[in-house]
Amino acid sequence: MISRISRCRFPSALLVPSALLLALAASPALGQQTERAKRLGAKLMCVCGCNQILTACNHVGCTYSHTMLKELDLRTARGDSDDVILQSFVQEYGPTVLVDPPKKGFTGLVWILPILVPLLALYLVGELVRRWRERARLVPAGTPLSSELLDRARREAESKTDE
Repeated sequence: MISRISRCRFPSALLVPSALLLALAASPALGQQTERAKRLGAKLMCVCGCNQILTACNHVGCTYSHTMLKELDLRTARGDSDDVILQSFVQEYGPTVLVDPPKKGFTGLVWILPILVPLLALYLVGELVRRWRERARLVPAGTPLSSELLDRARREAESKTDE
């Protein structure tokens, strides 16, 4: 009985690894011919919505990454420069296709804000604490007493304690 169960599971145990190997062989990232195409593909994002680098898009049947990788291979085979290839992808798919967007305009602000906002917040908190401390200092209440009034109060207090 035990040998019958193990014989039934053996073919399914081989099916899973073979299916994985088949999926890896059909992966569009393996279709790239040159190291240059792989390097350029790492600078581009897949536009299918997965938010992954083009060479790392692992969606089964992703037509975007397959098409983009073929296009990248063709342009590198033609001998286009890296800047021309990247610029052509930006013109076709928009600036979101770049992994590292240019640091000008609104995207420049996106690079600066994560540094600027915490520094501004720290300054404002420090200023708030400084103002609270100033307000908390003890200030004499009312008008200051003359030395004559202080002497008179001491004499009256001494006379009352002597009684």
